[in-house]
Amino acid sequence: MLTDINAQGVAAAAMSINAERAGAAMALPHDVTKEEDWQRVLSDTERAFGGLHVLVNNAGVGLTKDLEQITLEEWRQVHAIDLDGVFLGCKHAVAPIVRTVRDTNLGGSIVNISSIAGIVAGYNMAAYNSAKAAVRHLSKSVALHCAKKGYNIRCNSVHPVFIATPILDPLVARYGKDEAYAKLARQIPLGRIGEPEDIAYAVLYLASDESKFVTGAELKVDGGISAM
Repeated sequence: MLTDINAQGVAAAAMSINAERAGAAMALPHDVTKEEDWQRVLSDTERAFGGLHVLVNNAGVGLTKDLEQITLEEWRQVHAIDLDGVFLGCKHAVAPIVRTVRDTNLGGSIVNISSIAGIVAGYNMAAYNSAKAAVRHLSKSVALHCAKKGYNIRCNSVHPVFIATPILDPLVARYGKDEAYAKLARQIPLGRIGEPEDIAYAVLYLASDESKFVTGAELKVDGGISAM
């Protein structure tokens, strides 16, 4: 089940998947900042697929402004999407995952997309740094909660560096694609920015039983930038 505030975009993404594997994907409109939307999409997902094993919290927005430039409205918007949305997803997904795990004896997994910016700070990313760092620690708290309750649900965070996705569009609009990507790549030891597949495979590992003994961890997919 794919969900997004961009209803047309997420429907197109589901159609693309179904073109290769008919009936594999469905799409729903979803504002991650609204609790009622979370309750609706999780209920619809359970009904459509007969349960829920995995939640990937992937919605996010960026903001490149320093502390003195950020308005309170901008601060709250970034945290509403990047942090509150993750909290709501974790909170409301636990119950349907518990039901599914109980009925099928399979483990459940929550994967929260944070950022390397949640570990390494930047002078002009105060709101984004704050929200993504909070996702890192929230994920650990969720992991410990589920372990203490005996839910057989793992929770981990993924920390990408710059990835070739629309979140880089403002920089691309300013410098052009080639120059923007080259500018970012110069900061990364491997000398390039990441591709969506680099993150997808990390998520796949954490979502699967291949990582059945991994919980409360952060997986850095950052081309070595955090090692500097």
